[in-house]
Amino acid sequence: MNTLSRTITGIAAIILGLIIILGSYPKYVMTLYGIFFIVVGIFIFFNKKEDDIEKIKTKSKKGEK
Repeated sequence: MNTLSRTITGIAAIILGLIIILGSYPKYVMTLYGIFFIVVGIFIFFNKKEDDIEKIKTKSKKGEK
């Protein structure tokens, strides 16, 4: 993911998690789902290793497929 799509996806997941938590106040089981979405959103938002993908250099030798 590039920086813009990672930011949008992370923020959307965090907001979805907050909505689930606020909307499920009397039902505590749904709060776990909200926390899950927040954790995933934070992970997506701060994951910069995916942007630093190394280019794979392939050397083809004759006779190998």
